[in-house]
Amino acid sequence: MPVEGGSAGGGGGVRRAKQKRKSHSLSIRRTNSTEQERPGTLRDAVDAQPTGIQYSGNNLPLRMEDSKLPMSVRSNLLDLFGQIEREFENLYIENIELRREIDTLNDRLSADGQTVDGGDLTKGALKTKASHSTSQLSQKLKTTYKASTSKRSHSFHGKVGGPRNFSVGNWELWGDSWIVSSFKATTSRAVCQLVREYVGHRDGIWDVGVTRTAPVVLGTASADHSAMLWSIETGKCLLKYIGHAGSVNSIKFHPTEQMALTASGDQTAHIWRYMVQLPMAAPVPEVSAPCDEEVDFSDKDEVEGDPDGPSECPTLRLASATLRSHQGVVICADWLVGGKQAVTASWDRAANLYDVETSELVHSLTGHDQELTHCCTHPTQRLVVTSSRDTTFRLWDFRDPSIHSVNVFQGHTDTVTSAVFTMSDNVVSGSDDRTVKVWDLKNMRSPIATIRTDSAVNRISVSVGQRLIALPHDNRQVRLFDMAGVRLARLPRSNRQGHRRMVCCTAWSEDNPSCNLFTCGFDRQAIGWNINIPALLQEK
Repeated sequence: MPVEGGSAGGGGGVRRAKQKRKSHSLSIRRTNSTEQERPGTLRDAVDAQPTGIQYSGNNLPLRMEDSKLPMSVRSNLLDLFGQIEREFENLYIENIELRREIDTLNDRLSADGQTVDGGDLTKGALKTKASHSTSQLSQKLKTTYKASTSKRSHSFHGKVGGPRNFSVGNWELWGDSWIVSSFKATTSRAVCQLVREYVGHRDGIWDVGVTRTAPVVLGTASADHSAMLWSIETGKCLLKYIGHAGSVNSIKFHPTEQMALTASGDQTAHIWRYMVQLPMAAPVPEVSAPCDEEVDFSDKDEVEGDPDGPSECPTLRLASATLRSHQGVVICADWLVGGKQAVTASWDRAANLYDVETSELVHSLTGHDQELTHCCTHPTQRLVVTSSRDTTFRLWDFRDPSIHSVNVFQGHTDTVTSAVFTMSDNVVSGSDDRTVKVWDLKNMRSPIATIRTDSAVNRISVSVGQRLIALPHDNRQVRLFDMAGVRLARLPRSNRQGHRRMVCCTAWSEDNPSCNLFTCGFDRQAIGWNINIPALLQEK
């Protein structure tokens, strides 16, 4: 463990060392450029303060007397800077050419009394009322713009600390200044409305789910050792289950009865019955924002509300049944079709199948090389899919009582965080390798669609009717895709809306009139969203 120094002299030495290191740091500032200047040189980017580095005419350092970095590391670092500089120069030239094309288009449209503003193009909003030929011209320019900006993303595999990704596609030049923008693959501006926040847990929320029977309530599983049931319409806590002795990692509801199945870090899974009465519905606040709107805020922002949990929430401590036999954390649990059996996934590298009525172990599913991360059952067939840190997920078939077959899917390069079934013959898997893949159960050799993202993906969900995939990310984002891998929207994070920490899970509830998508994360809250799905699909 780190030991804190007690002498004043030692503290002064630390401060002097920090000041010395600080004098060697590079201060990078944003510079203004014009079409007559070549932007992006290191000489323009380095602040006027002394850094111990002098640059020659070709931007290469002459000496670094005080640098503590080895020569090989410095050489690789400067090589990376040179590549970055060249990327910005190329992008600058492309933006100049694009501006000229926009001016040309404005000249052609001026006869009809219309103009195209460059800022509108960044939002995918090229609006014209010209003739058919003019519409074709504007669409061609719009497509060219998206292609020219999206292709400026490169990966620099440096030798210092492994591969480093540097995305240039998020930078553009408008006027004489470099600004950051987000280029979209579609023109979707569908309304994604934040309806309600469910605040009351004292720690991060791992899982969220919606009951399949009336009364329809929301369930959350938290690291604070509790699971809660919430009124979707009012945001009020209806019941708090406190029977576990460890973090509650997942919550699933019985398909026909008022029972919940929770998995915990105490190496058990609990089945418990609930009886709740829904309160009167509160009016829905008029809070809406277009999809893909984002204003970043500090990581230090915390969820407002009572840190000690919701007031006057009834508690339940005793479980109807306890499923044991795991030798490690039970990370997830789910009901098999019909609700007479349940499956659990554990860090002991095994998944267990239990009889719900007797709580007896029926089968132990082994084969994964590392800890399991998730399990999911098919909504209509006796199929189970388990995910693992060994970069694979496995399909277990119990449709034939005499034969229990297993198929291994090897398509990811990092931990598979979740794999879920669709109503058809598809499985959707998400991974820490920042990809989501759609698989056909009839042809498991390769995925039929691959979604590449910029952050690790956690527990995904697929809507039953519209076949939309909701992706929760480590970087606090939630994105929506269709089954073909086409990005439809990103939930808004503006005006202090959205999650402030890692988003752990998503869950659809398409039949609910107020909220049809729920998300939860380590900001200790769950959020109910209303997604305008018809508008979303129409924009596709």
